[in-house]
Amino acid sequence: MNQPHTASSSIAGEPGAGVEALPDSVLEALSVTQKGCDELIPAKEWAAKLLRAHKSGVALRIKLGLDPTAPDIHLGHTVVLNKMRQLQDLGHQVIFLIGDFTSMIGDPSGRNSTRPPLTKEQITLNAETYYKQASLVLDPSKTEIRYNSEWCDPLGARGMIELASRYTVARMMERDDFHKRFTSGQSISVHEFLYPLMQGYDSVALKSDLELGGTDQKFNLLMGRHLQEDYGQEPQCILTMPLLEGLDGVEKMSKSKNNYIGISEDANSMFSKTLSISDELMWRWYPLLSFKSMLEIEALKQETLAGRNPKEVKTLLAKEITARFHGLAAADRAEEDFNNRSKGGIPDEIAQMSLSGAPLGISALLKSCGLAPSGAEAGRLIDGSGVRIDGVTVSDKGLKLPPGTYVVQVGKRKFMRIVLTE
Repeated sequence: MNQPHTASSSIAGEPGAGVEALPDSVLEALSVTQKGCDELIPAKEWAAKLLRAHKSGVALRIKLGLDPTAPDIHLGHTVVLNKMRQLQDLGHQVIFLIGDFTSMIGDPSGRNSTRPPLTKEQITLNAETYYKQASLVLDPSKTEIRYNSEWCDPLGARGMIELASRYTVARMMERDDFHKRFTSGQSISVHEFLYPLMQGYDSVALKSDLELGGTDQKFNLLMGRHLQEDYGQEPQCILTMPLLEGLDGVEKMSKSKNNYIGISEDANSMFSKTLSISDELMWRWYPLLSFKSMLEIEALKQETLAGRNPKEVKTLLAKEITARFHGLAAADRAEEDFNNRSKGGIPDEIAQMSLSGAPLGISALLKSCGLAPSGAEAGRLIDGSGVRIDGVTVSDKGLKLPPGTYVVQVGKRKFMRIVLTE
């Protein structure tokens, strides 16, 4: 798929790139920028921007836009927020942009159908909690918070038409999700073409030097580069971060798929859910969620290959994440509570089963996965406090579980990871 104004994402520092002349502080900033990222476009331009900031003492403007489509932020959102914080700690100006205007259009990225726009009331309610939660990651005293209705509303019909004239339908149809929907005969509303244009116009309004986003946002981010050039500005660089896989290790983390960890969840839930992920998934989470360097992460990986228990390394990740949002003391208590409740915690290797029919009653689930011989026996196990889900004792026999991934424990020794779908 073609993208608007894609440039080389080769890493600055290859022979001929001139990196040997860059100060150590700029090299360090490049390393921090690239840790865990998918693409830096174009790396050489970003190196030049960093060098200019180093010489002038003028901070670069780094933008992240989030549409308040739901009131809660989960760990998947923090992948880009963590990167923002790292760049913020290097002295650059971060801009947390709430897309209150673009939310009314609805982001079509990665979707195979038209996304219903939110009402102004829904957007306002969701936006109220967004920045408060983001401030658990970003330094509020050094964060500029903006709403894109500031410049989008004043555009009016005339301004919107003028903006739309700066991009062609043919180029818009190169976008992968639009192309797939068109060729399969699925509808595309005209207003959906406005979303990438408006997101790109945000970069013009903010004069951003770097914009961050998930890999699914690449087209929209590059639109910002295109429009900035069209408006006579120096184009921003693009930093895309991988989409974090959820607890199931398959789908991207999403509240709708119930495979997420919300950053406002209590410490015990956050710790136990992180510890429930597979060993394989742990190594995909580490570069995206841990503040450890890649050298430290690689050292931990080598230790596990040499015989260290992977659960110990996973516990380090669970404690780091929990401490970030609740403090070290709460993380220590969560670990102690988990060990007390589960009598040693979740085994390193447990069976996994997929079940359909969600929402599914707990008794039916226990019977279907073979953890109880009958519904009646499942009820007796629950009455005896012998059933735990994600480390939490089940007391309600009428509990119905929505789609998601759960670690189910019966007694002291029976464990199973259940992937529950509709």
